[in-house]
This record gives sequence, structure tokens and C-alpha cells, in this order.
Amino acid sequence: MEIVLLGSTGSIGTQTLDVCRMHNIRVKALSANCSVELLEKQAREFLPEYIAVSDEKYYSDIKTRLSDTNVKILCGEQSVCELAVMKCDRVVNSVVGFAGLLPTLEALKAKNSVALANKETLVAGGELVMKTLKDSKTSLYLIDSEHSAIFQCLMGAGDNKLSKIILTASGGPFYGKSRSELENVTTAQALNHPNWKMGAKITVDSATMMNKGLELIEAVRYFEINPWQVEIVIHRQSVVHSAVEFEDGAVIAQLGTADMRIPIQLALTYPKRMACPAKKLSLTEVGTLTFEKPDEETFSCLKSAKKAVEMGGNAPCIINCANEAAVKLFLDGKISFLDISEAVSSALSEVKFIKEPSLDELLSTKQAAEEYVYSMLEKGKI
Repeated sequence: MEIVLLGSTGSIGTQTLDVCRMHNIRVKALSANCSVELLEKQAREFLPEYIAVSDEKYYSDIKTRLSDTNVKILCGEQSVCELAVMKCDRVVNSVVGFAGLLPTLEALKAKNSVALANKETLVAGGELVMKTLKDSKTSLYLIDSEHSAIFQCLMGAGDNKLSKIILTASGGPFYGKSRSELENVTTAQALNHPNWKMGAKITVDSATMMNKGLELIEAVRYFEINPWQVEIVIHRQSVVHSAVEFEDGAVIAQLGTADMRIPIQLALTYPKRMACPAKKLSLTEVGTLTFEKPDEETFSCLKSAKKAVEMGGNAPCIINCANEAAVKLFLDGKISFLDISEAVSSALSEVKFIKEPSLDELLSTKQAAEEYVYSMLEKGKI
């Protein structure tokens, strides 16, 4: 098997390479935004034909580092799309944020099968992506643990219809806190996730519960169901990764340890299951599993996501891109934790709504949402 891995130096990227290492999966190409030292180390171990660095300022550095190899170095944002269309068995897209949309579309147009860890792709451009997927007649596998769990629960279901998806959420580091208790949250506290080791952006999204809102939209798009058919439940142990309820009331769940290498590997080897480097689950060690309703008043990003998916059109793109901008400002220490949800909600109300957006209109929506959030900062509204 041969893969192209986009976003190789991030959390999902490095864990994907763990799977490749274990099963001798050939890596044809790697891409990264920065982390040049790690990218060089990966290139020397996996000997890809191509490497792409999306940020051009790192081009000369990585080119010098790998000058004694035969690796071809590409650079610029378009270079990631160039990798995405290369002939391979699977394109693994673990690029962070809206930047993952174009490579996904290009890979599908090239009839490449895609393993997608970039939820923003289906949030911001879901209808366009699903249409491209159907037109290309190829495959799209989701790496998110929750969506992989749903997919696994539906394996072998045949024509039996699900009546509901039960989407589990850890609740993040601030579960049970009131809004007043979140007013002075620090970046370090927001990045201290109780169960998962993830990149900074997704960890903050988990803390605000925007991550679960994005996953709600992703599930609606990918599984082609109505928003009201998705129930979000807080499951602090992160053992049940999600479940489905069928028409007869039977509920089937997928359980496992909190290790992303399990869904990553299945997305690469489907329909085969193979030995995995992840720790095996012991139910007796876990002991107790709990499930509770989320607090949408305190974690209002979830409420904004529900509103956006009901609106459709470019509304999910608006909240996604506003959130990306706000999270960056929070990580840079320029706004407070609660300002993130305020920016998202306000952008959804103020940025122009487009019912059936084209790709160009989605790109314009991204710019408009980001500019709106930055204008809120300039005006002292966040």
C-alpha cells in the first residue's frame, strides 16, 4: 500500500506514520506547514519521493537539509494540492483548518481515495465535497474517532436504517464549570485535555465544545441525516467513541482506548482489521461509564454550530472560519476564552449568508468571517 500524507508533523500525521511503520506502508509524499526538523527526520526514515512545505519561508531550509537525498521539494499552498492528486492508494489529509478543503477536493477529483482527519473540510464545504465524492465514485473515510465509530457501527447494517446517532464528547478540561468560572481561563488550562493528546487548535475547540459542534455538522453531511437525528452526550471516560440507534431501538456502540491510531489504521486498511500499536481496552480497568447532557448555555459554541447546520448554505463555513480566527487570537493571548464563543455567534449573525455557495464564495466567506473577527478585536468588542 502507498499513501500521500498531508500534515505529517502534526498529531494525526505522526500517529499515521506509527501505523505506516508497523505495517510497512509506503509513504509516497509528505507535506507540512513548518516543523522543519521533524519533517527532515520523517523524510530520512520514510524516503518519500516528494515533500511539500506550504509556508515558502521554510523551503530553503528543508531543501538544504535534504540536499544529499533524492527527495523532490515543493513549496507554497498549491504544492499540497499537487501532492493530493498524485496516484496512490490513499491520501491522508490531516491538514489543520480550512486549508484542508482544497486538497480534499483535488484528491477526490483525481479519483484518489481519501482518509480525512480534517473535519473543517466537511464543515465548511460539506455539500460541495459530498457532490465531488459522488461524481468521482471513489471513497472517503473519516479519521475522527467519533465518525469512525459511527462508520464501524454501521458496518454490516445492510439496508437497516439508523434512527439516531449518539455522538459522544469528553466535555474537555472545563466540564461542569460555569461561565463566570471560565472568565480568566489561561491558554495552558485550555490545552490541558483530560483524555486525548491533540494539536493546539483542536484541543481549544474541545475546551469550548466547538469541536463537538463541528463534528455534529460533519456527521450530518457525511452520513446524510438530519441534525435532529444527532444526540450529543458527555461521556467523560472517552471509551464509547459513539453509537447508533436503529429503528427497532437497538443501540450499537464502538468502544476502545483513547488512541487515534485505531481509527487512523482502519481508514487506511478498511475493510481489513489488523494488529494496532494502540493499547487494548480493559472494561474492568475502566469500571464505570457515565453519560450526561451538555451545557449549551455555558459552552455556547455548540449552540452556534446547531444553528449553522440548520441554516445550511455557507453558515457552517462562517462559524468554522470565525472560530479558527478567534482560536488563533486566544492562543496568541489577544482575547479571552469566552471571547471565542462571542466571536463565533456574532459572525454567524453578521457575515453575509449564501444559500448555495460556490467554492469561490466559500473562499470569500472565509475571508469575510476572519476579517469580521479581527474587526471585533479592533473595536474592543472582544
